[in-house]
Amino acid sequence: MQCIFCKIINNELPVSKVYEDAYTLAFMDIRPANTGHLLIVPKAHHALLREMPLELADHLFQVAIRIERALWQADIPCEGTNLLQNNGAAAWQEVHHVHVHVIPRLSGDYTRIRLSLAPLKPARIELDETARQIEAALGQRI
Repeated sequence: MQCIFCKIINNELPVSKVYEDAYTLAFMDIRPANTGHLLIVPKAHHALLREMPLELADHLFQVAIRIERALWQADIPCEGTNLLQNNGAAAWQEVHHVHVHVIPRLSGDYTRIRLSLAPLKPARIELDETARQIEAALGQRI
């Protein structure tokens, strides 16, 4: 079965389009957290962000930032925004086609929209070691 976002991209399902170019499509989320909640997807199917060519990922996030800026100018209630990219099932990705959520936020909506974290409390030595591991990986082909 083809993914739902691929069906939208192929005009097999209705969509309320916000933006489209050769590489991306932005459309309204049908289960929005707030009015104006939208999704930006690459037209090429990639299940995970790490599978995408860097150029396409760059473009996807540039489009997300342009749309986020437009939300502030639109006649939609917006006192803040969240840009979310859930990558993998462990990170709450439900549709396994890369996508970025742009969600307008209001000061009182935290009673309905919540990301709850119980932060770890690592020692500085652990933070330094983790930073070293990531820094080393940056030297590899990514």
